[in-house]
Amino acid sequence: MGVGAAIVLVVLALVASVLITALSPVGSTTVFDSRAGAAGTESPTRSSVPPASPGGGEGIESHATVLVHLLGAVAHPGVYELAEGARVVDAVGRAGGFTPEADQASVNLARLLTDGEQVRVLAVGEAPTGAAAAGGGGGATTGAGMGGGASGALVNLNSATELDLDALPRIGPAMAARIVAWRTDNGPFTAVDDLLEVAGIGEKTLEGLRPLVTI
Repeated sequence: MGVGAAIVLVVLALVASVLITALSPVGSTTVFDSRAGAAGTESPTRSSVPPASPGGGEGIESHATVLVHLLGAVAHPGVYELAEGARVVDAVGRAGGFTPEADQASVNLARLLTDGEQVRVLAVGEAPTGAAAAGGGGGATTGAGMGGGASGALVNLNSATELDLDALPRIGPAMAARIVAWRTDNGPFTAVDDLLEVAGIGEKTLEGLRPLVTI
């Protein structure tokens, strides 16, 4: 083969190479390499990531409880720890139930309990004394005072209905509704003085209510 023929072959080879490069999709090689690289690393990454635990918060989950003092006409008076959201009926059950002389109507068995309160179950014919009705503060309640149903009993601000509150002096239907709304929005009353935070109740009204209500 002559020198001229060799040169022609080289030129043709170069032209063919240029044409192939020009006709190929730009960056196609890079795309293939990128996918191949992803395929080579994606699977190990997946397998190395632990699945999310459905109970991720279990390690810090708290089980809130309340302490309640049961006394009066129950089988085993004392302080009991119950789950938050427990009701008076649960506390009476933990205390062994009512005694034969218990006035079961003296307590609202459906009422929610609050931490630190005292619940007294009255005996039939027993009237709450002033000391028992006040309960020494700290969230104490009496059986007859759990809604102001009994004559002369203190009205419990944390369990009284609008009708119970409406029966109090200087408290009409609108004020009773505001008291219940405040309790719903802010939680149980912690002191009788909290009534001052209810719109429309001033010092004079509070002083008139103080001997008639409890928490």
